[in-house]
Amino acid sequence: MTFNGTWKVDRNDNYDKFMEKMGVNLVKRKLAAHDNLKITIEQTGDKFHVKESSSFRTIEIDFTLGVTFDYSLADGTELTGAWTMEGDVLKGDFARKDNGKQLITTRIIQGDELIQNYSYEGVDAKRIFKRG
Repeated sequence: MTFNGTWKVDRNDNYDKFMEKMGVNLVKRKLAAHDNLKITIEQTGDKFHVKESSSFRTIEIDFTLGVTFDYSLADGTELTGAWTMEGDVLKGDFARKDNGKQLITTRIIQGDELIQNYSYEGVDAKRIFKRG
């Protein structure tokens, strides 16, 4: 299963509730719901290069499966964690640096879509991306 390609956000499910649980204020949540996020993923073996472009920022991240790294969300929340592969699922297990609480993110290809799921303190959300 390859994640390679450019993916543009198509729709969200429960994303506002997820961001609210994460502590993102109302104004930032409203803006984030329309961030036009585009993710470009290049995978070579267990190494990934990811470019995230949105209305707010463009960042590039390099990571290796199973190797811990630091990451900042668009709202400034600092995380530390690692991505692993579980079958066809790319799973990110992160801890917030401010409160130590766990954020789980998964990515899976289903048909022509990249489904990114989030789980934080009992709130689940997803963002669905189409190839773009």
